[in-house]
Amino acid sequence: MSDNTAKQSILIVDDTLANLQLLVEMLNDLGYKVQPAKSGKMALKAVETAPPDLILLDVNMPEMDGYEVCRRLKANEKTSEIPVIYLSAMYETKDKVKAFEAGGVDYITKPFEIKEVQARITTHLNISQQKRQLVEQKLLLTEQKQQIEKNYGSLKELERNLQIRNDELEAAINRIKRLEGVIPICAYCKKIREEDRSWQQLEQYISEHSEALFSHGICPECLKKHFPEMLLTK
Repeated sequence: MSDNTAKQSILIVDDTLANLQLLVEMLNDLGYKVQPAKSGKMALKAVETAPPDLILLDVNMPEMDGYEVCRRLKANEKTSEIPVIYLSAMYETKDKVKAFEAGGVDYITKPFEIKEVQARITTHLNISQQKRQLVEQKLLLTEQKQQIEKNYGSLKELERNLQIRNDELEAAINRIKRLEGVIPICAYCKKIREEDRSWQQLEQYISEHSEALFSHGICPECLKKHFPEMLLTK
């Protein structure tokens, strides 16, 4: 008995007590968790309470036959994905077609062969498990895609904000290069105060904060003040 088998549950629906007991014993010995039901109505109530992994469903039952039970199961979103294997002594092709049209996945004929029952149950439980895994993987991929899109949106927003900050910084640098704004300057010595509260010569400040180049000369006033002898020689 495998651990996976021990965790899988099977609902058996058959109005014939002998068949029900036989299948319950067979499947218990194989390690499945088995729940019996003697009618279609009992089966539908049992499924609503605790949905099994697979259903073995007798076709010929009074009040509600297996076809009707299967149709109701498939019409219910909660139980529509549970695989249903029919149990019947009928061999007619039309009966099998009707069974599949109602939503069944397989057909086991009476009397039962334990190896056949086991093989069909194992096959459809594996298929059902694979389908669930695919659905889970699809949901996971959808969540991952949504997260990626969300992260991408956040990155684009961050990129836009960085561009705005970069534009603002560039504009500020350009303003500095043009020496725009209020510049604190000493009214007497004409030195300029830096952000660290130190004072610089006007020429040095302009050189460091702009792209201006200096060519030195002497204005007439300074010439008269500092070099009056040069004016006398003319």
